[in-house]
Amino acid sequence: MASISSLGVGSGLDLSGLLDQLRAAERQKLQPITAQKTQEQGKISAYGRLQSGLSKLQDAVAKLNDGGLYQSLSASVQGEGMTATTTEEASPGRYEVTVTHTARAGSLASTGVADLETTQIAADAIDPKLTVTFGDDTTKDIALTPGATLEEIRDAVNADAEAGVDASIIFDGADHRLVLSSRESGADAGVKDMAFSGLEGGVTLAGDPDTHQPGRDALLDINGIEITSTTNTVEGAIQGVTLTLDPSASGETMSLVVERDRESVKEAVTAFVDAYNEMKSTVGRMTNVTGDAETAGELVGDRTVRNVESQLSRNLVDPVAGGDITMLSQLGISLQANGRLEMDADKLDEALADNPQALVDFFAGDSEEAGMAGRLEGTLGRMLGDDGTIQSAISSSETQVSSLERRYDRTEQSIERTIDRYRKQFSQLDGLIAQMNSVSSYLGQQLTMLNNQFSQN
Repeated sequence: MASISSLGVGSGLDLSGLLDQLRAAERQKLQPITAQKTQEQGKISAYGRLQSGLSKLQDAVAKLNDGGLYQSLSASVQGEGMTATTTEEASPGRYEVTVTHTARAGSLASTGVADLETTQIAADAIDPKLTVTFGDDTTKDIALTPGATLEEIRDAVNADAEAGVDASIIFDGADHRLVLSSRESGADAGVKDMAFSGLEGGVTLAGDPDTHQPGRDALLDINGIEITSTTNTVEGAIQGVTLTLDPSASGETMSLVVERDRESVKEAVTAFVDAYNEMKSTVGRMTNVTGDAETAGELVGDRTVRNVESQLSRNLVDPVAGGDITMLSQLGISLQANGRLEMDADKLDEALADNPQALVDFFAGDSEEAGMAGRLEGTLGRMLGDDGTIQSAISSSETQVSSLERRYDRTEQSIERTIDRYRKQFSQLDGLIAQMNSVSSYLGQQLTMLNNQFSQN
């Protein structure tokens, strides 16, 4: 208990100040409890950050343990005007693609109209319509409104979701023309003709054949085989591969290579190394020994952290049996003295090019937990599970925090009872000192009177 300043005597005694000092001294009993609670709360926060780092590592390991990663293909194009994507149905191969011309939508303009305000459809027309003929000779009737102008005809076409064409108006410098453009590309979907019924007397609105631009299929050659497509997205010509042609591709010859997607595998391995190193950095900050309790890591000497690091390190260095590659070091990945991983990208590229199957056997193996990634995934699963290592540590600290809170409350109540007892005692003391002062004052008066009597005699 902290020292208490000397008490005064008589009426000079500061009982309130003394009581405050006693309270402050008693409340020092709470400081160790608060310090322990802060320490446990710091541990909970640190365990949460460790959990987050391990979860990120778990995601990276899961990708390496997915056999599909090593079976995926990528497509690369040499030349301008075409892109390619693959699906799981694709197979490795090399192709030469020559594009004669790309697909386009057809269009047709009407004969000219001098004044947009002029009525084109008779006001008394019965069921007037615009009939559009397409490249495959199918037709589509679009209902028009009696008394409609060219602009209202345009609006009626665009309002019809099933029209198969979009309408616009172009001014050629002398007249206004209604232009119909196919909503889809290809020869069959292209606009071929337009015809109106219910026209106003004297109106000769019709399709102008001189403006006709027929729809066109894309025409290309793949390794000597002629291919047509109604759109510039060519699907099915090469199984599992989709080609997308740009209008600039017409007349171009390009090379297409479909091969194992080494880059995705390399990215997955790099992500694993980065996630592991990030987790190690997190652990390093949590276990940093500075000699100062205020700046040291929250988990210095923590058994849970030691177990986590030990298990992960063992998973990384233990050989994987059954394949040409048995150690991470054969892939250019080495475990450094500080516990971090270092990757030689050139050596990894060499392994990917020379023996990709060995990479599959090492990381994914022939079963879910056979390869190194599977082994790590199992370990991380046990650490991060609902009853795993990390959650158990968090629960233990949370239990400790609850216990400390109850202990704090009990101690605080005990302190208040002690202060109440002091207050009562001081009150009694105050009364006793007051009484003694009164007696002292009376005796002083009596002595003074006696002294005066003796002096008079």
